[in-house]
This record gives sequence, C-alpha cells and structure tokens, in this order.
Amino acid sequence: MIDGRAVPPLHKLAGVLIVLAVVVGLVAPDAGRPGPAEAKPAAAPGGTAAPSTPSAAPVAGRSGAGGSATAAPAPSGTAPAPVIGAASAVARQVKANELGQIPVLMYHRITAETTASLDRTPKQLREELTRLAEEGYVPITAADFARGWIDVPAGRHPVVLTFDDGTPGHFALDERGVPAADTAVGVLLEVARRYPGFRPVATFYVNADPFQLGDRAADGLRWLQRNGFEIGNHTFTHADLSTLSKAGVQREIARDEAQIVALTGVHTSTLAYPFGSRPDRDSWARHKEGEYSFRGIFLAGWRPSVSPFHEDFDPEAIMRIRSEGKIRENDCRRYCSQAWLEWLRENPGERYVSDGDPGTVAFPADVSGDLAGGYRGYGRSY
Repeated sequence: MIDGRAVPPLHKLAGVLIVLAVVVGLVAPDAGRPGPAEAKPAAAPGGTAAPSTPSAAPVAGRSGAGGSATAAPAPSGTAPAPVIGAASAVARQVKANELGQIPVLMYHRITAETTASLDRTPKQLREELTRLAEEGYVPITAADFARGWIDVPAGRHPVVLTFDDGTPGHFALDERGVPAADTAVGVLLEVARRYPGFRPVATFYVNADPFQLGDRAADGLRWLQRNGFEIGNHTFTHADLSTLSKAGVQREIARDEAQIVALTGVHTSTLAYPFGSRPDRDSWARHKEGEYSFRGIFLAGWRPSVSPFHEDFDPEAIMRIRSEGKIRENDCRRYCSQAWLEWLRENPGERYVSDGDPGTVAFPADVSGDLAGGYRGYGRSY
C-alpha cells in the first residue's frame, strides 16, 4: 500500500509500459530520412576508392540504389505497418504534393552555333532557366533526387538539370580560373544571381577527358564539386551499352569511374545511359564490386519522372525530358521541355509541390495509395 492505494502487480505494470512504448513508437514523428551523405571513399584493390553503400531511406520492393525488385519484408510479430500521419499546416497551405511529377531536363551541347537537333544556345538555355526560376522551380542534383532527399522551400518545385557528354560548352575555366560566361555553368550562375532562390546546381555526365580540360581536369571537376555541382558517369567512350556483353558494359563504366575517382577522389552516385540504351541486364550497370555502385540510372526518356516516393518509381530507369521548344522533330511539340513545362503549369495537381520539410512526404489524402510502402512512416496526408 502507498497512501492507502493498492500497488498493481509488477507484471501488469510492465505490460502497460510495453503497450505505451509501442503506441508512442507508432505515432511519434519520424526522425526523417538521412541527409546528403558525405563522400568518404575507402581504399580498394588497385588503389582506387571503393563505392560507399547507399544510405537512402528504404523503399518497399527495392534494394539499395537502383536495386532489383524484391518482396517487401512482412511486419514482424503482430505490430501493424507504419501509418501515414497528418500533414502540417504549411503543407496544407501550399497544397503540397510530394508524390507529383518532377521534370528531369536533359541537355547536350551548349554552343553559339547549333548544328545538331540536341544543341542549345546559351540564349536558349538562359531563357529556359529563367522560366524555371520564375515558375518556382529549384534545382537539385540527380543524386539527391535518386536518394529521396528533396530539400526545397515549401510551395516550390524541384527540377533536375542534367548535361550529357562533358563538352566545353558545359564548363570551362577562363584565365582567372572562374567559369566562362556562356558555358552552362556560367549561365546557371548568372540566372541564380538574378533569382536568389534558384540554386546554381546541375549534374554533369562525363566521358573520357571531361570538358576537354586536359591537365586542368582535376582542378575543374573539384571546382564543380566544391560549388554544389555533381559529376556523374556516362561511360568512358560514350558506348551504346545495348550492344555490349556484360564484360564490355562493366569495362566502359568502370573505366569512366576510375578516371573520375582519380581526378576528384570520390565515386559518382548516378549513371546516365548514352543514347538512353540499356544493357541486356540493368544489374551489369548498377553495381560492380569494388568498382562502382549507383543510386539511380537515368534514361533519355520523353516525360517527367514520377516522384522517388511514388510506388511506380524505378531507380534503374529514371525518365528525362529533352530540352527543346515545341517543334515538329521527334514530336517535341508534345514531348520536349517547353511542352511538358506548359503541361505541368496547366495541371498543377500533377506537379511535385514541396512541403518544405525533406524529412516528410506530404500529399493529398486521395493519392495516399500511390505512396511506396517503405515510405509510409514518412507519409503525411491532408
């Protein structure tokens, strides 16, 4: 007896505490997905750096970065699966939809004189980036997109800017050691100065002799990395991987990876297929022990990507949009960047809208069924 009250048996008290602990664990807010991982390369055979293990949040039915499909683990014991929580007032106010579509724009040469259909002039690039800035888009890297770390202000929309082939029009250092004005990097920096909320961030997929910098390549690539840009793998010789054997695919990717590691000291996180051509097996490109390992692999697709939190997201086949106006060629009137950006503007319910919190996934209740199972604990509906 304590103050005339009976003390409950200890085994009953313990049972109550266990139940309370389970309830708190289910309803308490999640700690959030891990932030951008610091590059900490480890020694590997041959003197190169070994790829680190991806640390992205789990996605049901997928393994690792671009892993092959597997069955989602069943809940242990009788504990229910994680539940979707309530969205914040901010998410409701901005009508957040983090299951919406995200444009991943694909650029090739940036040049004053266009000679191929994929070429864009600095003026055309400047106009497209200005449009993105004015329509509330915020660039993120391909790696952050693939790992599900989308840290943009509430009410804004992520966009991924990707540049293939590592040409001098993407990046060049002038005599002062700063990016040349009419390169892709120079234009990005210019637009970011005019629109402070528009980050000068992009991913450059390089081949042999990146940007044709020669003996300045190490300085150039490290400048890009220090300033928030990402370097990605695009194979050493821009090979059509659909025509190669497993050994050929892995040799092309590994040679490019070894070059990048030698120049920067770190491994890449993402790969873009030259020509958008996939090898016979995606697993050949996704990972090779001690050589490379990718969080995401990008195609040369024709439409915006689904959200990385959507149940249909496939990290081995991420869609991109060709940067181009509404022209007849390749049906760009429907499927290139100008047409898709117009469509997303006219269909705001289909576009990704951030809740401002990278540790949650907010969306309208009527699309809750589209959330990938592994993200239910991060889900917040309204």
